[in-house]
Amino acid sequence: MKNMPVVISLGGSLVVPSSGIDTDFLSRFRRLILAEIKRGKRFILIVGGGSTARAYMNAAKQVVPLRSDDMDWLGIHATRINGHLLRTVFRTVAHPVMLKDPNEPALWSESVLVAAGWKPGRSTDDIAVRLAIRFRACLILNLTNIDRVYDKDPAKYPNASPFDRVDWKTFKKIVGNKWTPGSNAPFDPIASRAASQAGLTVVIARGTDLANVKNILDDKPFVGTTVHP
Repeated sequence: MKNMPVVISLGGSLVVPSSGIDTDFLSRFRRLILAEIKRGKRFILIVGGGSTARAYMNAAKQVVPLRSDDMDWLGIHATRINGHLLRTVFRTVAHPVMLKDPNEPALWSESVLVAAGWKPGRSTDDIAVRLAIRFRACLILNLTNIDRVYDKDPAKYPNASPFDRVDWKTFKKIVGNKWTPGSNAPFDPIASRAASQAGLTVVIARGTDLANVKNILDDKPFVGTTVHP
């Protein structure tokens, strides 16, 4: 429905790959979102930590043994600086305050709401699910660095088969049931469990192919995996 937002969980590696902040991607992504806004859509954008998070985690590991909650907090703060970058990029259409807690009040009338990491044990995928439930989103779109979900890691298994559609029961067997900070799962296990329980549908697709992303937003044929109840 027109007033229901689209939730986009934006992989941090799309915004900040190992080569640094990708301003070309940000410019193209901004143009796409602004064009969709003109057509009446609203968006909730949640961004991951990307190479910023991994750089801080790796640096800390070289100095001291790193606990899981320390890794989480480094990742959370990386998502927040990336989130502020997104909010700045969308300043003319975005709510002026970035959401850092999915439960805090957020009466937003703007076209874009930017959110970031919350607390240890909760990934940005989990935030996406919570906000989708809270604001009755019409779609969760998880933009990552893979074109589809496979039944096993295609980098290790040449015979891995991609899914165009997969139910949550099968998907949860693929991603497991434990969240690990810095994990590269296509959608994190805790978020997957919550989305499954809420009966949500998530589309997972390659974020750099913005023509394909536009097809998803416009309800046209696309390349990706739809995870459904």
